[in-house]
Amino acid sequence: MTVDPMSTVLDEDEAASGADEAVDSAQKALKESLAAAERSLMDAARTAERVIRDGIEAVKAQSRAYTGTNTPSLDEAQRYVVERVKERPVTAALAGLGVGFLLGVLLSARGK
Repeated sequence: MTVDPMSTVLDEDEAASGADEAVDSAQKALKESLAAAERSLMDAARTAERVIRDGIEAVKAQSRAYTGTNTPSLDEAQRYVVERVKERPVTAALAGLGVGFLLGVLLSARGK
C-alpha cells in the first residue's frame, strides 16, 4: 500500500488550519467573556456606590432628627466613601457583596 505524500501534506494543512480556527474562536470567546465580566463588575460597583450613598443619606436624615442640623462630618464621610468607590470600583463591589453576604448569614442565623 502506497501513501500519497500530497494527501498527507493536505491533511496536515487542514489540521493546522482547523487548529488555528479553534484558537481564534477560543480567543474571541475569552475576550467576550472578559468583557461581560468587566461590565458586570462595573454595574455592581455602580450599584454598590448607589447603595452606599443612599445609606449615608438615610443616616443623615436620621441624624438631622436628633441634632436638628446637617453635620459636616457625615458629608465628609460620604465624600470619602464615594471617592474610594470611584478609585477602586471592583474592590468596592466585592466588599459590598461580602458585607451583604455576612448580613444575610447573620439575619438567617437569627431567625433559627
